[in-house]
Amino acid sequence: MVTDDDIDRALVEENPGPSELEAAMGHDTLSNVLSHPPLILDAQTKLSEVLRQMREHRRGCALLVTGGKLVGIFTERDVLMKVAGHQIDLERTPASTYMTQDPVTLPADEVVAFALNKMVVEGFRHIPLVDDQKRPVGVVSMREINEYLSDYYRRDILNIPFDPSLRSRSRDGA
Repeated sequence: MVTDDDIDRALVEENPGPSELEAAMGHDTLSNVLSHPPLILDAQTKLSEVLRQMREHRRGCALLVTGGKLVGIFTERDVLMKVAGHQIDLERTPASTYMTQDPVTLPADEVVAFALNKMVVEGFRHIPLVDDQKRPVGVVSMREINEYLSDYYRRDILNIPFDPSLRSRSRDGA
């Protein structure tokens, strides 16, 4: 005989996580997730300066503009894949040479669930947020979305001690 407890347990297993999280992700906008202003620089800024600013402001990306409009994004991934290990004059080379041109953007009033889906499906860690004139108003990062999501889980669940008997699915651990 199936009891109410069995049904409740099955529903929890089928739909893990707080129900208010699902509602919030469908209603909260990206402007609610942002924790700091974006780093916005002219697209002709030299790579050395972009790297310095990213390091100084502790940002994983810089939004690059021409005439105030977003033309590209320069990320940590661009540094690793396009710049590091190459003979590049960082003092003379503009960031526009190595930026990702015309990145996918979203409006700041887009819902969190849509941005999370786009980031996971397309492999983005950062998505620029723009206004109607394509001027950058923010950038949402996967880290900010993770912090937003973690606010919906109780602290005791987030602080479960490490169990070395459990094996990781990935050898990298990253």
